[in-house]
Amino acid sequence: MKDVWIAMGLTVFAGMATGIGSVIAFMARRTNYRFLSVATGFSAGVMLYVSFVEIFFKGVSSLTERYGDYWGHWINAASFFGGMLLIGLIDNLIPAAENPHETHSEAETMPLHNLSAPLPDFHTSAAGVSSQTEGSQDHSAHHQKLMRMGLFTALAIGIHNFPEGLATFLAALQDTSLGVAIAVAVALHNIPEGISVSVPIFYATGNRKKAFLYSVLSGLAEPLGAVIAYCAFRFFFGGDNGAIPSQVMGILFGGVAGIMVYISLDELLPTSRAYGKGHDSLFGLVAGMLVMALSLLLMK
Repeated sequence: MKDVWIAMGLTVFAGMATGIGSVIAFMARRTNYRFLSVATGFSAGVMLYVSFVEIFFKGVSSLTERYGDYWGHWINAASFFGGMLLIGLIDNLIPAAENPHETHSEAETMPLHNLSAPLPDFHTSAAGVSSQTEGSQDHSAHHQKLMRMGLFTALAIGIHNFPEGLATFLAALQDTSLGVAIAVAVALHNIPEGISVSVPIFYATGNRKKAFLYSVLSGLAEPLGAVIAYCAFRFFFGGDNGAIPSQVMGILFGGVAGIMVYISLDELLPTSRAYGKGHDSLFGLVAGMLVMALSLLLMK
């Protein structure tokens, strides 16, 4: 039971990083985009390395032990791509304008922490793609529409964070040291997400406290998703002692590896490149892989 509480604590820590991002959006005079670039690149490096080197093979080990060498590898591969399919379907449910990983321009984020800053001309931005600043969002709408957009954004982000919470929780449940690394990677990933969440919510409500609250609530979806999934797996697959069978854990690990690879390639790396300059994204990626490799070697 102690391992479950540790895993849950790490998942909560990772989810709450969206609140940290929201605070940065409101408190910092200027957003340090190069830091965000390196941080998201670092997160991608950790996720990619640990997925291919550690989690994927944990799934293989559990499944080949139960189903044999041939079918174990087939089931693990199917689980891996099944995880990618799951997060891909969830990602496609989030329209581009509400996607938490879309970068917002400096003009859009400035009024969040500077009351004297002029509001961006959203109507001009909406006139056409050619007149928009790269990374800017179309927020042109009346108050009620903005409110609906803000509420939908929070809901969409919450759904998007469910599988990320499950990935963090399962990794920590299997190996606490591995869970710490995943939690840190997800937390770094959630900081820029929290910044991006604050923008549409702020313009939907005109209230900084509400923008912060919705950012925090979107992060809480990660531990909530972990709790729901874990309880469901224990109820349907748990044995007499409530433990989840090794073959089920193997399938879950394959799916988690797929989810993390998809997040890294589809969200983190493009976001890192959008925020950074030169080779910032690559430096962060390699640093994440190196730190993860050293961590795994030192913990053996």
